Parts: sequence; C-alpha cells; structure tokens
Amino acid sequence: MKQGLLIIDVQNELIDGDQVESAVFHKEELLNNINGVIAKAGEALVPIIFVRDLDVAEGQGRGFEIHDEIKLPPESEVFDKTATNSFHGTGLLEHLQSQHIQHLVIMGCATQHCIDSAVRTATINGFDVTLVADGHSTTDSADLSAEQIIKHHNQTLNGHYNVEHFAIVRNAEEDLFHPCHDEYRQH
Repeated sequence: MKQGLLIIDVQNELIDGDQVESAVFHKEELLNNINGVIAKAGEALVPIIFVRDLDVAEGQGRGFEIHDEIKLPPESEVFDKTATNSFHGTGLLEHLQSQHIQHLVIMGCATQHCIDSAVRTATINGFDVTLVADGHSTTDSADLSAEQIIKHHNQTLNGHYNVEHFAIVRNAEEDLFHPCHDEYRQH
C-alpha cells in the first residue's frame, strides 16, 4: 500500500504564536513528534507533503515558513492553500492520486479546523487515514481548552468513516506506516 505523510500548517507564526494568538498547546511535544514521524517516514521511504496556509503571516517572511525546528526533508512536496481545507484549490488531491497513495498519516494544526477538514475530506476521497493523536494541536477557544479540543477530535475522528475508507487515531510512537485499517474491516 502506497502511503504519504501529510503535515498541515506547521508554520512559525502559527506554532509559536504572535502578538494576537498564543503558541499552540504542547508546542515542544508537537514539534518533537512531527520530527520523529518525519524520521520514520524517511526510513520507510514514505513521501512527505507539507501544506502551508497563506493567511499565516500574510503569506510571507519567516512567520509563513515551515517551523524552524522541523527537520524539513529537501524532497518534500509543499502546497499553499487559501482555505481551511487542504484539498480545496491546491492540487493536493491530484498529486496524491498521481502518486497512487492510499493511506495518509496526518499531523499539524489547527485541530478543529484544518486537521478535522483534511481527515474528513481524505476519507471521502478514497484514502485511509491515520491521525496522529499527539501530532496535532491548537489553541484555546472561547469555550474549550486546547486540550479538550484535541481530546474531543481524537475521540470523534477515530473510526470516522465514509463507507470504504476511514480514519483511525494512533500515537506518534506507534508503527504508523504499518496501517491497521484492514484489521478493522475484517470485523
């Protein structure tokens, strides 16, 4: 099964915060887990795709770039987006299909926005998804803490399906590039 690692909106200003927004919840753990999964992807020869949000830092400068602490492999693909959904108007879907990718491991920010929409859109478009439970983050909302938002989405998206394809949630230390979706299908 051909796989891909999709890392969304891990840009300096979004991760570290700015004058208006705070840094994401468990920032250091998030960065460590992303780098750990990037290393695993490299060992498994899994292509890595980054998506950047053009709204972050007005689409320019250091704040817009992929976070300084992320070990960005030079062969990574990078797509820029203008919408919450990474698949909207970016060419991402066409790229994944042209590479015959069937399983996506998803990480990044922000949990309740871009991560949620990417997981759901990917399953609708024929991909099995592994959401990395400790590989996505956000900031507090007016009603919920970032921790509550992350916990809720990990619970809600685990088993989320669109008939043939679905999402499961696993931790960064697990063997993410050994998907276990077929084990669930057999039940």
